[in-house]
Amino acid sequence: MDRILIEGLNIETVIGVYDWEREISQRLVLDLELAADVRPAAADDDVGQTLDYAAISQRIMDFAAETRFALVETFAERLADKLRKEFAISWLRLTVRKPGAIANAAAVGVRIERGKTQ
Repeated sequence: MDRILIEGLNIETVIGVYDWEREISQRLVLDLELAADVRPAAADDDVGQTLDYAAISQRIMDFAAETRFALVETFAERLADKLRKEFAISWLRLTVRKPGAIANAAAVGVRIERGKTQ
C-alpha cells in the first residue's frame, strides 16, 4: 500500500488542561501518513482518484477551529476518526505535537495508528 504524506501542518486550536490554556489558541504541528493506492491517480494524472491532501488539510484546519479539548490525545483520536470516516481512509498514522508545552523540550505529543493497511 502506498502512503500519502502531510508533514509539518501547523494549526491553531484551543487545547490544554490549565484554565489559562482554555482562553487562548495554541499551535499544534501534525504529521500524517495515509494509506492509498496511488496507481490509478498516477496513470490518469487525476486527483479525483486519490486522497486529496489539500482537502484533507483544510478539513483538519476546520476541525481544529471548531473543537476545544483538554488533551492532545483526545484531539488526535477524534481527528483520526473523523478523517477515516469522511475520506474513506483505511489506515492512517497521525502525529500531533504541541510545541513549547514543556520547558526544555521542543514539543510533546502523541502518535497513533488506526485502521488496517490491507
